[in-house]
This record gives sequence, structure tokens and C-alpha cells, in this order.
Amino acid sequence: MALEVAAKAAAGAPEILGDCPFTQRVLLTLEEKKVPYKLHLINLGDKPQWFTEVNPEGKVPVVKFDDKWVSDSDVLVGILEEKYPEPVLQTPPEFASVGSKIFGSFVTFLKSKDPSDGSEQALLNELKALDEHLKAHGPYIAGEKITAADLSLAPKLYHLKVALGHFKKWTVPESLTHYHKYTELLFSRESFAKTIAEEKHIIAGWEPKVNPK
Repeated sequence: MALEVAAKAAAGAPEILGDCPFTQRVLLTLEEKKVPYKLHLINLGDKPQWFTEVNPEGKVPVVKFDDKWVSDSDVLVGILEEKYPEPVLQTPPEFASVGSKIFGSFVTFLKSKDPSDGSEQALLNELKALDEHLKAHGPYIAGEKITAADLSLAPKLYHLKVALGHFKKWTVPESLTHYHKYTELLFSRESFAKTIAEEKHIIAGWEPKVNPK
């Protein structure tokens, strides 16, 4: 039986998957574990009544387990690992937090209007740390096999590439060769191609945060 998953629809395109990296993390986990699922796309600007009834907080993603809708991508990934143990995706604890500060640093730099505030360097430091880790332990965070930490990072690194390229004409330095090999590996996986939002929807999702009215 297919799991039911409610996910953000693209702004202005209710039939297309939206730009939420946390939703993609859950979908990547389902795809990598070959768990069948049925997607409900939710227009967050006009949520359907059934969705607000089962999920009063209105958060996405939510997945239905045993007649109960559950939110929070961390919780969801944990439940999926328990219920569908093959293939094992749990990241060894010593590697679980690798790259975890990149997304916050990226958002700070993306929103920054002051070139001298140190936000670019802070992001570069985090990316260099990931590059160094991959050099020692790669090609994935925990070695030869993809794990949950990679599936959490992959959507965020794609958002970083698209949003910084569009709004700041900024790219990750070519010198971070292990980082670039890593993102190539992630972005070329079948699971990623099946679950990624279109670039234009990612840009539209960040626009109000970068240029608030």
C-alpha cells in the first residue's frame, strides 16, 4: 500500500511539486528505499479543508502512518528508517552533523545586503569544512554509501546553487573539488531527478525572503 504524503505545491502551479527542501528530503528517503507513495500537492496559500483538519499547524511535509498524519522531516526520516530498514540509510552518529550549518549560513548570506558583514566568509568556511571531510571520508558523508545526512543536505545544496547563482551571481569556488564531485553525485541520482523542484520555482520561493516588500 502506498504511503500518503502531503507536500508543498509550486507557487502559481498547483499541479507541480514546490520548492521545499525538507519535503524533498523525505521524498528522497522514500525513493531510495523504494517505498511506494502517493503525493498530495498542497497550495499553502489556500490550504484544502481536509488538510487543515488532519494537520492544524498546516506544516509540510506530512506523511500518513497508521491513520495518523505526522510532520517534521527529522521525525519522518526516523520513522521511515524503522519501518523500512532496507537499505539502511542511518548515518553513523560521528558523521550525522557534518554539513549541518551550511543551510543557515547560506540563508544569512543570501539575505545579506552588506558585503562586509562576514556572511560570505562564514558560508565559505562551512563549505570548505565539508570539502575537507569529503576528501578524508568521501565520496559521501559516511563513505561509499549514501546515507540520511546526504539526503538531508542534497536539496539544501541545490537551493544554494540555484538561489545564490540567481540573486548574487555567486558560485562555489572551483577549488573545492571534493564538494563539486559530491554535488554532481547527489544531483545525478535518479531519486534526486524525480523529486527536485524546477529552478524557476526555487527562485520564486526565495524571492520574497531576499527582497521583502
